[in-house]
Amino acid sequence: MSRLPGALAHLPLPIIGSPLFIISNPQLVIAQCQAGVVGAMPALNARPAAQLEDWLAEITETLAAYNLAHPDNPAAPFAINQIVHKSNDRLEHDLEVCARFKVPIIITSLGAREDLNQAVHGWGGVVLHDIINNKFAHKAIEKGADGLVAVATGAGGHAGVKSPFALIQEIRQWFDGPVALSGAISTGGAVLAAQAMGADFAYIGSAFIATEEARASVAYKQAIVDGDSDDIVYSNLFTGVHGNYLAPSIRAAGMDPDNLPESDPSKMNFGGDKSKAWKDIWGCGQGIGTVDKVQTTAAFVAQLKQEYAAARQRLLA
Repeated sequence: MSRLPGALAHLPLPIIGSPLFIISNPQLVIAQCQAGVVGAMPALNARPAAQLEDWLAEITETLAAYNLAHPDNPAAPFAINQIVHKSNDRLEHDLEVCARFKVPIIITSLGAREDLNQAVHGWGGVVLHDIINNKFAHKAIEKGADGLVAVATGAGGHAGVKSPFALIQEIRQWFDGPVALSGAISTGGAVLAAQAMGADFAYIGSAFIATEEARASVAYKQAIVDGDSDDIVYSNLFTGVHGNYLAPSIRAAGMDPDNLPESDPSKMNFGGDKSKAWKDIWGCGQGIGTVDKVQTTAAFVAQLKQEYAAARQRLLA
C-alpha cells in the first residue's frame, strides 16, 4: 500500500465518493463523510458562485459538530472538485473560498496546474488529479499533485477507455503515492478488487446517485435501479469530452443513443450556458447492474462495508 497523507491515512473504508456534477450537494457529502467514506462535490454545483461559501460552512460546521459528538468514530474528510479547464471562469474564486475553509482534499480535473497544487499545499490540503491514461498521470505528478484518480473504462461521466488492469499496473511501475480507481465499482467486493490491483481506494459515483440524499430526480434514480451496463452510452456530444450516459435520458431528449453525432472537442464547456442545454442528460457508469433500490447513503455504505468484509473473509478461507 502507498504512504498516505494525513487526510487519507485513516479512513474506515477505502472509498472516495466521486464528485457528481449537479447531483452532489452538502447533504450527500455530509452523509458520506459521517458514514466513513470521503464525500466530494464539484465546486461548480454551487450556483451562484457565492453559494459555495455557504455550502462549505455547512459542511465544515456539521462535520465538526459530529466529530465532537463521536470522538471515537469521527467522520471521514471531504473533497471539493475543481475543473481546471479554461472554460471554467470561476476557478480562481472557488479556489480562494476553498482556501478560507482549508478544504482537506482537492480533486482536480481537465488540467493540471503547478500553482494550484502549491496553493492547496499552502493550507495543508491534499491534491488528487483525475487522469485517463499514464501520460496524463505523469504530467499530474510532475506538476505537484499528491495522488491520482485513475478513471478507467466504464466510469460514469468523463471516462477513459483503458482497462483498470492496464491503467493501474502502468501507474504502479513508477508511482508509489495515493491512487484511487474509478470505473464500474459499486460493491464491497469490487472495492477489495481495486486494492488487489494496486489501488489504495475505490472511487464510487453512479451508485451514490440512487441515494436519498443525492440531488437527482426520482426518474434519474429509478433509471439507475432499473438499468444495467447495456443502458450506458459513450459519447462526447454533451460536453466535448467522451463520457458515459444513460440511454433512456438521451431518448427522452429526442435523440437516438445509437446514432449520436461527434462533438468538436475544442468547444468544451463545463460551466456556461452550453452545459445547461444537457441538464437532462444523465451521466452514469457501467456498474449500476447491482443497484436494486434507492436507499440512504448510510445504508448503502453499510452494505459496502458488509460486502467488503465478506469478500476479505472469502479470500482468507
